[in-house]
Amino acid sequence: MEKILIGKITSAVGLKGEMKVYSYASSPQRFQSLERVWIDKDEYPLERSRTQKNMAVLKVSGVDDRDAAERMRGRSVFMSDEDLEELEEGAYYIRDLIGLNVVNEDTAEVIGTVKDILTDRPQDIYVIRLEDGGEAMIPGVKSFIHDVDLKKKTIRVHLIDGMLG
Repeated sequence: MEKILIGKITSAVGLKGEMKVYSYASSPQRFQSLERVWIDKDEYPLERSRTQKNMAVLKVSGVDDRDAAERMRGRSVFMSDEDLEELEEGAYYIRDLIGLNVVNEDTAEVIGTVKDILTDRPQDIYVIRLEDGGEAMIPGVKSFIHDVDLKKKTIRVHLIDGMLG
């Protein structure tokens, strides 16, 4: 079992041990389908989850008052990879794309590897570590990302002038 980082505790909520969590998942409602979470290295049964202003609010067993919740501030929240949902065809988890080779569709040349995918923008941005040590950013749209092959560990991209620097 692998743990996947899905949020960070930002503050306590109320007096009964609830914690506000900034969600790294696609939606803060993602927590509602979980039965357990890990806070740093410790596993906690999840008693309840709700959403408040685009943040998840969690109540876990063993954190029963505001002081205990405040002590959790700044800690990371993880889920098990066993709790990942099935994706529709053509959709991928970011963790599966990190490290894939990025190939120029015109020349078949490997231009670099996926370093990160920024999701805090209107469209995803693929951050590519170039073979020469530099970085490039490619919008995560069909115009530029033409094919993802997890078996071959490649992403085939269409490049335009100036995209690589």
